[in-house]
Amino acid sequence: MVAERFTVDLDKPLVFQVGHLGEEYQEWIHQPIVCVEGPRFFQSDFWEFLTRTVWWAIPTIWLPVVCYMFSLSARKGLTFPQIGLIVAFGVLTWTLLEYTLHRFLFHIKTKTYWANTAHYLLHGCHHKHPQDGLRLVFPPTATAILLVPLWKLLHLLATPATAPALLGGILFGYVMYDVTHYYLHHGQPKEPTFKHLKKYHLNHHFRIQNKGYGITSSLWDKVFGTLPGIKAAEKKKI
Repeated sequence: MVAERFTVDLDKPLVFQVGHLGEEYQEWIHQPIVCVEGPRFFQSDFWEFLTRTVWWAIPTIWLPVVCYMFSLSARKGLTFPQIGLIVAFGVLTWTLLEYTLHRFLFHIKTKTYWANTAHYLLHGCHHKHPQDGLRLVFPPTATAILLVPLWKLLHLLATPATAPALLGGILFGYVMYDVTHYYLHHGQPKEPTFKHLKKYHLNHHFRIQNKGYGITSSLWDKVFGTLPGIKAAEKKKI
């Protein structure tokens, strides 16, 4: 007896449907629907609200926190050049986190009901609806929760004076990542660097999903050998 294939109803809330796709889930999310208006996730208006975030909320909420972190280090005796170096290291640290999370967590292969469901909420929804403007940036509530263990970890690894500046640098890198990510999907860059980044990122979405994990930079793709080759990209076009 052949099991009937599950079909997702796009007119109904998606989150608790996608798990039923099983092993077909990975193929489904990599067949993007290019539409600015995203789908409904939950029947509940409250949970639906928590999944939607306007892009400008990210700098509005987190840049004051970044500045506060810098001020804490300054009050503990660090000079501005010292803070600048720590911040630069924090931003570099974020770019590595950005790459690592995107490659090894966001693109993890799933096939069970709850694994598919969790993955869809985490990243699968973005590949299925890449132009959904209200689900391109990370919800501030989730970011705030994740910052707590990160803050505690940095206090174990760094001095009381350097930990705030380091967290500020990582958080600043994150803000630039989320804003850049939104711009790459919805902006029309004319400056060569951003034109390249947009092409690079859209190549990841629509041609070679297992390469090009960097968003703000291709640095770590070069380091770890996941830079999409020109020949591979051309092959995908055919």
